[in-house]
Amino acid sequence: MSGTPFSGRRAAVLGSPIAHSLSPVLHRAAYRALGLDDWTYERFEVDEPALPGFVADLGPEWAGLSLTMPLKRAVLPLLDEISETAASVSAVNTVTFTRDGRRRGDNTDIPGMVEALRERGVTRVERAAVLGAGATASSALAALARICDGEITAYVRGAERAAEMREWGSRLGAAVRIGAWEDAAEALEAPLVVATTPAGATDALAGAVPAAPGTLFDVLYEPWPTALAGAWAAGGGAVVGGLDLLVHQAVLQVEAMTGLAPAPLERMRAAGQEALGAG
Repeated sequence: MSGTPFSGRRAAVLGSPIAHSLSPVLHRAAYRALGLDDWTYERFEVDEPALPGFVADLGPEWAGLSLTMPLKRAVLPLLDEISETAASVSAVNTVTFTRDGRRRGDNTDIPGMVEALRERGVTRVERAAVLGAGATASSALAALARICDGEITAYVRGAERAAEMREWGSRLGAAVRIGAWEDAAEALEAPLVVATTPAGATDALAGAVPAAPGTLFDVLYEPWPTALAGAWAAGGGAVVGGLDLLVHQAVLQVEAMTGLAPAPLERMRAAGQEALGAG
């Protein structure tokens, strides 16, 4: 362990809706394992209009915030600095507070994706496919830009989404090709497929899993497994799930907020699995 913990610190996850968030389960499990008995981690329902006032009212006991939608971009004007990783996708999911009151934004989703894949033995791929667009897809592109040697094909609905993904690819230095959602079954032939869509959106693709599937990274964790993930695993393919991502990005958040490393990955994962099982 490195660093020295502060006493009586607070942290929380903000978003709207937020009741479903597993972040309190993961962070509290980490605090128990690290002996941070006087640290608390809560959840608050906060939308975009309420965010500036919420942040302004935070006292010196606050160590950090986790942010989910729709706050990952809304928080940017409220920060004193952001990391290069967060700047690359204009999205912050982690805010830490220094002792002199400065607010620093980071994005742990991107390295969290990379670490979740590395844990399953995926460190480099020759090409990849992304299902969907939006904030999670842009983080997926940023992660793939670190590990993909060739083309990334994004399967999206509509010209506006296609333009957004092309723009993100250009910004991130990734070779992005656009595919129509109607042709999304083609994506499943890629060595690595990242599904960033809402629940149910990829269910129709479950019957199109190839005979020798590669790796599927489905960012959902509830319901789990998705129809696509279940079919993929049944076909012998490797599956990385949303809980894997959630735990790995939360590990980085805990380390940033507490100053202690390494965070207890397995304890956090077990707590998340137990919570999902209980649900």
